Amino acid sequence: MNTFGRNLRLTTFGESHGKAMGGILDGMPGGIKIDMDIILRETARRRPGQSHLVTARNEKDIPELLSGLTDDMVTLGTPIGFIVRNTDQRSGDYGEMAQLYRPNHADFTYDMRYGLHEARGGGRASARETLNWVIGGAIARQLPCMKNVSVQAKVITIGGVSGTTEVLASVVENAMKSGDSVGGVVECIIDGVPSGIGNPVFGKLHARMAQAMMSINAAKGFEYGDGFAAAAMYGTEHADIFTSEDGRIKTITNHSGGIQGGISNGMPITFRVAFKPTPTLLRDIETVDKEGNARILKGKGRHDPCVALRAVPVVEAMAMLVLADEMLSINY
Repeated sequence: MNTFGRNLRLTTFGESHGKAMGGILDGMPGGIKIDMDIILRETARRRPGQSHLVTARNEKDIPELLSGLTDDMVTLGTPIGFIVRNTDQRSGDYGEMAQLYRPNHADFTYDMRYGLHEARGGGRASARETLNWVIGGAIARQLPCMKNVSVQAKVITIGGVSGTTEVLASVVENAMKSGDSVGGVVECIIDGVPSGIGNPVFGKLHARMAQAMMSINAAKGFEYGDGFAAAAMYGTEHADIFTSEDGRIKTITNHSGGIQGGISNGMPITFRVAFKPTPTLLRDIETVDKEGNARILKGKGRHDPCVALRAVPVVEAMAMLVLADEMLSINY
């Protein structure tokens, strides 16, 4: 499944240590002026090598738009193709891993599914794949129907700790000192989505958001509105009471997270995504090889100690793709 979306479809290709990443965004209407600076801004936000808290792999991540646009960057209504060359691979770091199964990684399951796996950076299982999603989301962001929509995500906890940017950074640094990794939670708040977006039963807006977020590498949990906390509440506590303000019906509270019955109600859409600790560690760890023999996996390579940090623009991009897809479905 390398295609995401129904009306606005993003199909991607590429491996972490292959020649390039890329994709095709199909379904963009014609006549839309695309701002390349917006695309570059978003790819820069997820780009590796920007601080000591993320992987040291240094990729410029400058996309080349191949089709679907005029010379002055106006959409033709045809598929928009793009490519990003990989330039800073160190495949030698993964030589030993070709025969070993990294705990909590996709090596074993890919072997069971396809009969082989790409050890170099994880291939398609690598978070580098999300670069394609960020490019697609940055283009979708520029649809006229998305003009008044604001999508803002941020890391709210790392290792179960909340606090200032400095506090969260110290948690990551402590993990790094021991060659360990740490998980985190990203919260996303979406403003400006009108009521009536989404479909009932099997096309619920929150279900599509969950699918999008749970497709992100290392995502382990999704909740919207009060989420799991609602299970400990009474109905009187959780009720979003309707009111009218300046001729607009809204709710006094937003326990529902902006979605009721699978359809947006005009309130801010709020959700959170939990990310596990990075599975590849910079310390020795027990595992087995392809023959089932006990082995020690030596910790080496370049990896994010906390994937939640660079997941922020990815969460936003996938939310953009979901909303753009839904709005195009009703010609909003």
